[in-house]
Amino acid sequence: MKSNQIFSILFLLIICPFTIWAQSDTDFLRSTGKIYTVVAVIAILFLGIMYFIFRLDKKITEIEKQIKE
Repeated sequence: MKSNQIFSILFLLIICPFTIWAQSDTDFLRSTGKIYTVVAVIAILFLGIMYFIFRLDKKITEIEKQIKE
């Protein structure tokens, strides 16, 4: 077997149980109404990371301008 095939088989064996577990977890979160809390936290984290990257990019461009001068 090629290494890609072995890697694919191992990947499926590792990931499949997690997807089954995640599906049952999603139903639990939906039934208790906490799925919206999870989505809100993920959205806030994503926006925070995007803000950080945007601010970092501005600082880097300012430093690049100073170096060119």
